[in-house]
Amino acid sequence: QAQLVESGGGLVQPGGSLRLSCAASGFTLASHFVGWFRQAPGKEREGLSCISSKTDSPYYADPAKGRFTISRDNAKNTVYLQMNALKPEDTAVYYCAIVGGPCSDYLGTPPMRVPGYWGQGTQVTVSS
Repeated sequence: QAQLVESGGGLVQPGGSLRLSCAASGFTLASHFVGWFRQAPGKEREGLSCISSKTDSPYYADPAKGRFTISRDNAKNTVYLQMNALKPEDTAVYYCAIVGGPCSDYLGTPPMRVPGYWGQGTQVTVSS
């Protein structure tokens, strides 16, 4: 059956880096727009990034610009989120999801649209 699995989270010091993975099984991820989202306790859901299908065009919300990079590896049926210069306020559970277009609808706090098909999430904790 179709499945999305996030991985790569963990504990990192401020200024450090993590690379999150969103691996799909049971369907071809390259055929879909994919978004990255995060949710921290007591805070609204944030849409951080989105990558289109076919053209693989990346889109970023302000908190991700200049620090995070979204990309695909279609041979591995996986979408990545490289996160650099991490800050304590980046602490959250990070989710990937299949989204419709346009990507701009899935960015921001909160995003304008909420996808219905999510992975299980991976915890990112940024602390010294």
